[in-house]
Amino acid sequence: MYFQHIYDKTLAQASYFIGCQAAGVAAVIDPQRDVDIYLEIARQNKMKITHIFETHIHADFLTGSRELAALTGAELYLSDEGGPDWQYEFPHHGLKDGDIVKVGNLKIEVMHTPGHTPESISFLLTDLPASEEPVMIFTGDFVFVGDIGRPDLLEKAAGFKGTQDAGARQMFKSIQRFAQLPDHIQVWPGHGAGSACGKALGAVPSSTVGYEKKRNWAFKYLNDEEGFVKYLLTDQPEPPKYFAMMKKLNKVNRPLLTEVPKLKKISLAELKEALQKNYPVVDTRNKAEYSKGYIPGTLNIQGNNSFATWCGWFLDYQTPFVLIADESQLEDLTRKLMRIGLDNIYGYFPVSSLTEWETKGGKLEKVNLLTIEEFKSLHDKNNIQVVDLRGEVEYKSGHLKGADHIFVGTLPENLSKINKDKKVVVHCQGGDRAAIGYSILAKNGFSNIYNFSGGINEWISQGYSLES
Repeated sequence: MYFQHIYDKTLAQASYFIGCQAAGVAAVIDPQRDVDIYLEIARQNKMKITHIFETHIHADFLTGSRELAALTGAELYLSDEGGPDWQYEFPHHGLKDGDIVKVGNLKIEVMHTPGHTPESISFLLTDLPASEEPVMIFTGDFVFVGDIGRPDLLEKAAGFKGTQDAGARQMFKSIQRFAQLPDHIQVWPGHGAGSACGKALGAVPSSTVGYEKKRNWAFKYLNDEEGFVKYLLTDQPEPPKYFAMMKKLNKVNRPLLTEVPKLKKISLAELKEALQKNYPVVDTRNKAEYSKGYIPGTLNIQGNNSFATWCGWFLDYQTPFVLIADESQLEDLTRKLMRIGLDNIYGYFPVSSLTEWETKGGKLEKVNLLTIEEFKSLHDKNNIQVVDLRGEVEYKSGHLKGADHIFVGTLPENLSKINKDKKVVVHCQGGDRAAIGYSILAKNGFSNIYNFSGGINEWISQGYSLES
């Protein structure tokens, strides 16, 4: 058997390439949308991709299953569990609990494991030439390392009211079934640390059934359904806004994108036109460079591992948008965006052309940054509004005295909570979310704003206290 774990650290998303070397055939589980990585693995190992599996209708990324099928001729094997509201709307082989699919000498058995979603399935893999017993289980968003999938996403992100309690109780039954599996089976989940699909995912890529039964919090509640449901639904992180669109696009017969698109370089005149049309303009530079001089009206979403997630919070799927980016970063940024279906890129304006903006009469604004001493002085005078842009759980665990809480992802909908008669200071944990929040406020006409970029990390490092 050939096995390869493919991990997209930007979305903390795992996919898997498994192949039968004797037969020269392979399967991919939960592929990302830029599928050239799987084609290259197949080429290097002289295998043909014949099967594509998905564990469920994903909410956090746009799968590449149909792109990969279009390029390889592979067949799609997708869940037909969960009832009529949870069916894929394009041709596929429907899978039910107990079904078995052969990929050469590999046997894949389907387990219906609802809870995260009603149609969620897991795959038990047996390498028949080596053993009659399964050796791996691919759990998708069911069991993670140290955590389990959240059942509240359908209600909070996709608007399916009344589903989270039912999902939690389904998850309780699925966990009990999982606990009956042999301890030696390797667990390969769909996500790792940093994913919003759970609240405490481990950083290592895999585990075993036995290890999870000992260390995963969920298995401490095997005889306490009410306690399990309460713990599972408490303190889950805010689900990104784009999740609802992913749930739709992964279910329907959408247009395909079988290669990474090349972005159009736009002129200064086209950039000005885009701003006049109110197209979002995303400056992807790091926050330090942005703070030294930025085009008014632009959003600072840094081109780091969180780039796609924050773009998914603040960009929609109808309005074209522009990137201000270094040309060496374009392919990487485009891949990150296409993985969540943000394909409507009007073009890019090179970072090197920002000087042209100035030489032709444009003004570059600077961010009002505060040192910790400056912030402490303002904070002690109590004549400012401090806005904590972190998540709710972070805020509850400890915040600055008198700070108002507005999660940065919901800031555009909560501008009425910003006091225009006071100096406003935004902060987060370490500065990235504060940079986004500052740019949102500046774009929306707030001028008396400041960024305490050091945030909670610097506040604590100086020995100052927090409230909880």
